Amino acid sequence: MFSVKKKFAAYICSLTFNFLKNGPQMQKAMAERVGRSSVPQVFIRGQHLGGCDDTMAAHCSGKLREMLFNEEENYDYDLIVIGGGSGGLAASKEAAKLGKKVAVLDFVTPTPIGTTWGLGGTCVNVGCIPKKLMHQAAILGQAIKDSANFGWNLGDKVDHNWSVMRENVQNHIGSLNWNYKVQLRTEQVKYVNAYAEFVEAHKIKAIDKKGKETLMSARHFIIATGERPRYPDIEGAKEYGITSDDLFSLEHSPGKTLVVGASYVALECAGFLAGIGLDVTVMVRSILLRGFDQDIAERIGSYMQSEGIKFIRPCVPKKVEKIESSEQHKLRVTASMESGDEVVGEYDTVLFAIGRDACTDKIGLDKVGIQVNPKNGKVPAVNEQTNVPHIYGIGDILEGKPELTPVAIEAGLLLARRLYSDSTIQCDYTYVPTTVFTPLEYGCIGFSEDLAIETYGEENIEVYHSNITPLEWTVAKRETNVCYVKLICLIPEKEKVIGFHYLGPNAGEVTQGFALGIKLGATKSDFDSTIGIHPTCAEIFTTLSVTKKSGKSTEQAGC
Repeated sequence: MFSVKKKFAAYICSLTFNFLKNGPQMQKAMAERVGRSSVPQVFIRGQHLGGCDDTMAAHCSGKLREMLFNEEENYDYDLIVIGGGSGGLAASKEAAKLGKKVAVLDFVTPTPIGTTWGLGGTCVNVGCIPKKLMHQAAILGQAIKDSANFGWNLGDKVDHNWSVMRENVQNHIGSLNWNYKVQLRTEQVKYVNAYAEFVEAHKIKAIDKKGKETLMSARHFIIATGERPRYPDIEGAKEYGITSDDLFSLEHSPGKTLVVGASYVALECAGFLAGIGLDVTVMVRSILLRGFDQDIAERIGSYMQSEGIKFIRPCVPKKVEKIESSEQHKLRVTASMESGDEVVGEYDTVLFAIGRDACTDKIGLDKVGIQVNPKNGKVPAVNEQTNVPHIYGIGDILEGKPELTPVAIEAGLLLARRLYSDSTIQCDYTYVPTTVFTPLEYGCIGFSEDLAIETYGEENIEVYHSNITPLEWTVAKRETNVCYVKLICLIPEKEKVIGFHYLGPNAGEVTQGFALGIKLGATKSDFDSTIGIHPTCAEIFTTLSVTKKSGKSTEQAGC
């Protein structure tokens, strides 16, 4: 019976759109607002509930009644944000600027070896910021090597001091932690250093570091708890290994290091550790940089090997042991090659970078009926709204969204404006630029070559590519033609550029500038008609002429 009613309701709504003078415009506006063009779609007090199935489910669970009749209910806050990372802070401050009473709860569970940090989330404390600063240390090391060929005489011995770098990086992070607290106070956002757990639909339990519990209620919630590194289920991993959550604040140099994993975190950490002069080995289970362009990924791996970083692949660790009697290295790692052969090595530090898990399993989502992907802890959402209408999610916990700080910030700002002002602007998750800060930096936008071919068919894809050698590398006598670029174009749409890939120095700065053009639908002819800046690496994108299909050489002989 309900199925008949549902079809009838959809039919009536379709008729309404068809017969209204501005029906098509209304339907388009609705699609832009909620991400769906099908009808019916139910809104309650401006809040999108969903279609027939969503409405019936809300009715059965009691949430529909709650949405209809709880307007006069008193809550402690208009909005509680769970998580004090970049996205959560952005959403909370924006909501407060719009006149709402807001609280942010943030609590860092210590790592297995006891590492913890302050307000600001992964990016500020144990991610983008310290990573980029330590990557810069490695770049400076390379510059010192290059400088002799430019006439600089720096003497015979130049070495790196881990403690000095670590202290200065941590001091900068501490200043950011303090600044975030000041910003929240200025915007009159209540900051609570406590662990949040849902106990009812509109109520959470806040547990501070002393175990004291406080109940807090709100009309809306935003979950912005982010992710934490994963450990392999092997003997000694948590007892003797570390992750990126520990690396940046280590009191002593990591020394001879084994990096387990092939994620961007793994390769970035391996890169800067080798760049400051450490002995580094990377143990890889299968492919490098899963989810990124594999042609580029293998080029990065080859370059890292040429720079002295050792790779063991395909291989997985089986056991980590502490060596009690050794004076040289502290840990012994036993691993297994794909062939079945056993590999044993001794290291000072074992760094696991095999992936990250969403921090959603211990915050009471089951108590309020929020759907979670059991495989990875991610939360499905439509326009950041979970299946529970007054609870939203932003950042790394969301299913199928880019795990990037600027994405979380943008989503948080736009969500707050939709909730508490008249905005209807949604976060656009397409063509998001990013950069991997490996020794040879990699910037990309849009489709990888593999995904473009899989999505559109090889016959509809043209790839323009070229090797490059930065001018600065020539006098320094560094390796030629290892830097590389390519544009992936969709032939049926006037060679619209759907994939941008740059492998070379200053990748973030280069990629950010081109991101606007890709976002606006630039075609290959648009790139061709743009005049380049000489001499730069980025100018090569304005003169690309060799296609992969042609099979012609892409090596460059001059400027």
